[in-house]
Formats: sequence, structure tokens, C-alpha cells
Amino acid sequence: MPNRVDMDALAARLGAGRDPASVRRRIEAMEALLERAFVIPGTNRRFGLDVALDLIPIVGDVVAAAMGAWIVWEARNLGMPKWHLARMGGNVGIDLLLGAIPWVGAIPDFFFRSNTRNLRIVRKWLDRHHPETGTIEGQVLARR
Repeated sequence: MPNRVDMDALAARLGAGRDPASVRRRIEAMEALLERAFVIPGTNRRFGLDVALDLIPIVGDVVAAAMGAWIVWEARNLGMPKWHLARMGGNVGIDLLLGAIPWVGAIPDFFFRSNTRNLRIVRKWLDRHHPETGTIEGQVLARR
């Protein structure tokens, strides 16, 4: 059985660690899934599960909001200030309200992209407070 140090190293390699770089990768992956996972055929326009779930009345909106709230929860675990978290929570709330209009709610949600807005807030904070987590083309930089 591997010891605790080995398990922590394995978790960090898999992106399951608690360090800011792992959290950044998880948040970026969730944002990509929610906002840019699919391409509309014949166009260059991307959309994600957030818009697709809006097509399922009520349940889809709640699931998409819960997934967006997970990003806010991860940001809270990073120690981000409460006013950043409030802004991010407001973005998720607006997204939920926009999506609450059955079927038609997917249209404004397609353009609002609350999870992308929240990712931008997290990246800006991480770049200022944890610059070692900076990324280029999806690869985390190792600055020491």
C-alpha cells in the first residue's frame, strides 16, 4: 500500500490536489465542459452543457447552476475574497434566471456565459496571488 506522500503526489499529478495549480486546471476543465464542449455544425460557434441543459425545463437549469456553483466553491477553497465570490455567485444566479425561461432561455444563456466570466475572475486573482499557476496553451508553468 502506498504511503500518504505517494498518494498526495499521485493526486497532484491527476489534478486532484488542493494546490492552486490543480484547482485552476479543474476550474478550466469545468468551464470548457459547460461553455465550449461542442461546435454548432457548419459554424465556428461553440456551446457547452450549460446551454444544452437549458433545453430541459427546470431540472436542466438546476443541474447547470449546481455545476456553475461548484466553480464558486472551488474559488472559495482557494481563499478568494468574499466580494469576488459574491460576483461569481451573482453570475451563476443570472445564468439560472436567464435559463429559467423554457427552451427560449438557452438563447440568452448562449451569449451570457457565466462560467467563462467566473473563470476570468479566478484567473485574474490566481495570476496576482499565485503567479506560479499561470498557463500557456493549457500547460501549467513551473516558476520557482
